[in-house]
Amino acid sequence: MADRKISLNELSERVGVSNVNLSKLKTGKVSAVRFSTLNEICKVLSCQPGDLLEFSGGEE
Repeated sequence: MADRKISLNELSERVGVSNVNLSKLKTGKVSAVRFSTLNEICKVLSCQPGDLLEFSGGEE
């Protein structure tokens, strides 16, 4: 977001997801994300899903 000079509020409006949910995504406090949401975020930020996601090796 910083590279694209876009605020959380603007991203929220353009993606159609609440600020609270985007904030949770940003801080890694979610266990799932819809593909449609991920797709819209990637469209707005002109990036790939791998630019946003990181594997943490969580519990099995």
